[in-house]
Amino acid sequence: MSASDTRRGHLTPVQADDLQFRVVHGYRRAFRTSGAGPAMVLIHGIGDSSATWDPVLPALARRHLVIAPDLLGHGRSDKPRADYSVAAYANGVRDLLGVLGIQRATLVGHSLGGGVAMQFAYQFPERTERLVLVGSGGAGLSVSPVLRAMTLPGAIGALQWLRVPTARWQVGAIVQLLRRLDTDLGRDAPDLLRMVDALPDATSRSAFIRTLRSVVDWRGQVVTMLDRCYLTRGMPTLLVWGSRDAVVPVDHGRRAHAAMPGSRLEIFDGAGHFPFHTDPGRFVGVVEEFLATTEPATWSAEQWRQLLRSTHSSAADPAGGGHGQRSAT
Repeated sequence: MSASDTRRGHLTPVQADDLQFRVVHGYRRAFRTSGAGPAMVLIHGIGDSSATWDPVLPALARRHLVIAPDLLGHGRSDKPRADYSVAAYANGVRDLLGVLGIQRATLVGHSLGGGVAMQFAYQFPERTERLVLVGSGGAGLSVSPVLRAMTLPGAIGALQWLRVPTARWQVGAIVQLLRRLDTDLGRDAPDLLRMVDALPDATSRSAFIRTLRSVVDWRGQVVTMLDRCYLTRGMPTLLVWGSRDAVVPVDHGRRAHAAMPGSRLEIFDGAGHFPFHTDPGRFVGVVEEFLATTEPATWSAEQWRQLLRSTHSSAADPAGGGHGQRSAT
């Protein structure tokens, strides 16, 4: 089998809306796949699922074999009492790709998924061709007050209350008001409520809270990627942000761009935390142009060692919120 064949994997292309399943380490993992060509992995955010990529997956699959997993604890994947850290998710993506016979891929990560993609590139640089980070966590303390509140005691009960019809009516009225006032939170509120609707039972809500508490507390984000951004030297990296992101502010995208040598930053004016929902056509165009104008990264063990020994590393910037945050390891 050629290296090209290994990179493309052994999956049979199916319709993008057809879920497939594999059992890895005793847990069922759900994923969607479509297309053929070099592999691209789409990693969703916290509380979401692979379905979030539906507006862009078919178009991206015209030139790529696209794999969009439901992370453990999300969507149709199993939701055990398990490790829901960023590092564990990166390991889970690697293991799923191993089961599917895919050796290397471009990783596209949204929100928490951006942190997972970064962690994957950090742990497995030899398996990462490019990074596309969309409204990604890990570049500062700031995060939506809604998510900070969800880390407090009683959060599971609050999520259950949100599913009560009378409560949904009240919250829906507030959302409509926020949208009429043209607030940033109003732009993202429908997607945030959609994620609440995707937590139909106590097991789902517990997995959501466990995942959230691994990256956020009442003060904000607790995991940073800024201390290791210098490692993206030689790794083609595209950052995509909405200018009115109410979950992870666009300033985080600018900070990450400044810390990542050679990265590109694309800001969707007027978009919120889901720019690939706001303008799917533009998102696909930006990603395809990035792929067409960059070469896949190639790493050897010696190159990685030399980069780690480099004196040009970019430490976390205390003024930017990196001070006091822990690194994903």
